[in-house]
Amino acid sequence: MASTNIKVTHADTGLVTAEVLRAEQISPHFVRITLGGEDLHRWRSLGFDQWFRLALPISAETRFDRLSDRFDMRGYLRYLALPKASRPVIRSYTVREYRPEAGELDVDFVVHGTEGVAGPWAASLPTGAPVALIDQGCGYRPVENANRVLLAGDESALPATLGILRDLPDETTGTAIIEVPHEADQQPVISPAGINMHWIVRDTNARPGAEALAALRELPLDGDAPVSAFLAGEQQLATGGRRHLAGERGIPKTSIDFTGYWRHA
Repeated sequence: MASTNIKVTHADTGLVTAEVLRAEQISPHFVRITLGGEDLHRWRSLGFDQWFRLALPISAETRFDRLSDRFDMRGYLRYLALPKASRPVIRSYTVREYRPEAGELDVDFVVHGTEGVAGPWAASLPTGAPVALIDQGCGYRPVENANRVLLAGDESALPATLGILRDLPDETTGTAIIEVPHEADQQPVISPAGINMHWIVRDTNARPGAEALAALRELPLDGDAPVSAFLAGEQQLATGGRRHLAGERGIPKTSIDFTGYWRHA
């Protein structure tokens, strides 16, 4: 992650191992990986935008048993000390759905051809591959006494945004802005009836996140009722959105959770 005010929490479950049960290309830019295994029954499910460190195999020699139970500074240094030949790749992802009765966890990967490591790995539909997870908690922190929300993100934040919408109290009102690269990348939304969904299909030549940021700036915010905001995705969307809401709309910075998942070149 880039700039963020999201705090990391660690569950007592520590390192959880799993394997890929199913892999499916669900839209032009998304692959859904379903993880399973006995160890996943130990998972601490928090809902909302719960995220985790995902350790991926890069070869048949990849090992997960030497990873730390926590991915704090000490755990990261221990990770760097592992032999490169057997060291997994670690990336940050959001829980799309967790089914405790089945011990299954869905993860949606954004795929853009051969860019990156995790995307191409997911695009290979690696059924049977071993992985490991370290829970990091939730980034979204509901503001006390605020039943109005404002959410904005690009495709990288789609799982987080949809997870938050799914778990909001029924009386919640507000707006969610989600920018995606293709109309077919839109997903079904479960949310309170008072949420206004604003899907944006990005123009081919537009900078990722720019159209979502523009829509956020044009959004009317009437009344003085407290707002709970969550901004995530490309760096300029997250930080630019926070500056706008705090500097021009008067929303307290403590009411805005933001995180830059990635930075456009």
